[in-house]
Amino acid sequence: MAKDPICGMAVDEKSGLKLNFKGQDYFFCSQRCLEKFAKDNAISSELVNTCIVYPKIPFYRNKTFLVALALLVLSLLSFVLPFLLPFRETLLSYFQKIWWAILLGLFLGGIIDHYVPREYFSHILAKPKKRTIVYSVILGFFMSVCSHGILALSIQLHKKGASNPAVVSFLLASPWANMTITIMLISFFGLKALFIILGAIVIAINTGFIFQLLESKNLIEKNINTTVVEDNFSISADMAKRIKQYRFSLDTLKSDFKGIFNGVVSLSNMVLWWVLIGVGLASLAGAYIPTHVFTTYLGASFVGLLLTLLLATVIEVCSEGSSPMAFEIYRQTGAFGNSFVFLMAGVVTDYTEIGLLWHNVGKKTAMWLPIVTVPQVVLLGWIANKIF
Repeated sequence: MAKDPICGMAVDEKSGLKLNFKGQDYFFCSQRCLEKFAKDNAISSELVNTCIVYPKIPFYRNKTFLVALALLVLSLLSFVLPFLLPFRETLLSYFQKIWWAILLGLFLGGIIDHYVPREYFSHILAKPKKRTIVYSVILGFFMSVCSHGILALSIQLHKKGASNPAVVSFLLASPWANMTITIMLISFFGLKALFIILGAIVIAINTGFIFQLLESKNLIEKNINTTVVEDNFSISADMAKRIKQYRFSLDTLKSDFKGIFNGVVSLSNMVLWWVLIGVGLASLAGAYIPTHVFTTYLGASFVGLLLTLLLATVIEVCSEGSSPMAFEIYRQTGAFGNSFVFLMAGVVTDYTEIGLLWHNVGKKTAMWLPIVTVPQVVLLGWIANKIF
């Protein structure tokens, strides 16, 4: 399986789109991702037209369809198999909590994808200044992409010259401090979710500052792709220019609607199946794992925090998918700090992210990631258990 260089999705090399650029084959999940790649790399339309188009994956092989079908079958079987009734009831209660958050998050993600140029994300992340870290975290908030999809974008920013501390901060902030997840977490935890969001932002900023210090001491690698950034480019001026050039018309509305819709579909393909997996796992846990198992092993104690950290390290679920699992831990134990640790540790100890940094950014950068972040996560988790 190849990786789409734009959205990070796995692409079957016998389906989708294939483009040979500078002697290397790139595979894309959609025409939209191909067009973005062409724009980012100044690829001519003539070369894009040489792209090999493979047959699209049929709907019955779509991951979202398969996961939804499995949940539907289990729910229908509950009408004839009584032991599945608790699963169906728990599953429905989850969807009643989050259906609006999923739809709103996908819609806002489509708007951001259509209107916010990718150039903004790469322009301001190379300067070795404190505000670069703050910018990377703010940009992470506007990236409505799951933790797996953000990996490819982070490496793309690295290749475009973003400093390694900025890449790490962006990587940490995007899965939990982005707008889509904010809405979903509020649907689960209410206003307590703001602690999770602010905690993710604090950890991302602190880690970025620490990595800048490590970089200055030559304790982590420097990005060899970093070049002197031209100061004559202004994001505000570019935004003003785009607004001035925008012409309101029926054709423009159609184009905008199509762009937003394509963004929603692309984001859905990346995250929706993970959401369904997470809801399914949380429903199974809520229906069949006795409460005393949660309270005994994942309770609001320091040992419970460490066991939750270990559990999150082992479970490989996308950020959207682990949100329901985190809520189930909170529902069963009342330990809000454990839920925070479960969510954050899934990012800071995730072997996918560490491996990606190891092979693409640097071994030292990868090794320092859990060393710097895990103590922060555990500390904030402990504080959350004391406060809530």
